[in-house]
Amino acid sequence: MRQPEATKARILKQSGQLFNTQGYKATSISDITEATGLTKGAIYRHFKNKSHLEKEALGFLADSLFTNLRNRIKAEPTAPRKLKSIFRFFETYISQPPIKGGCPLLNVAPEVDDGQPVLRKQAVKVLDILRESIKHVLTKGMEHGQLKPNLDTDYYASIFIATLEGAIMMSKLHGHNRDIRTAIRHLEKMTDELTL
Repeated sequence: MRQPEATKARILKQSGQLFNTQGYKATSISDITEATGLTKGAIYRHFKNKSHLEKEALGFLADSLFTNLRNRIKAEPTAPRKLKSIFRFFETYISQPPIKGGCPLLNVAPEVDDGQPVLRKQAVKVLDILRESIKHVLTKGMEHGQLKPNLDTDYYASIFIATLEGAIMMSKLHGHNRDIRTAIRHLEKMTDELTL
């Protein structure tokens, strides 16, 4: 990796961790310069402004999330097992977060509003990638005769994501993983009912 690319990657990693733990609005460029050891000028050589950095950092966090998730999905031989591996992946955000601060999608969602259209657009993109990934598993499961035919993939993807993200929020507030485990048991039972 060339030096400018390595510097940019370092900025994305450090700022992503700060945004994901402290919040996007609460994290200042000064916080990022302190964490990276770089000057504002060095940061702005790679990013037009803070909004651009926030967008790119969320993309960096999402890439990490999807790399981990993709590996879990690929390791499973059938659609029902792939779905269950997705559910169990989300449990790790409580027990052993793969990304410092927890789920980047859950963390960014309360912060994006009409005042942050660039970050909001990136958050929606991340959500849509997650939704499409689940829909793809469902579709392939139907094609291979592993899941009941004619499932409403939009419906199930929405239910799965909303249940998982809501359960993460509840578990984080309670300080234990009981809520996410309850949600996963429910989603696994739902998956068993969809399985042929």
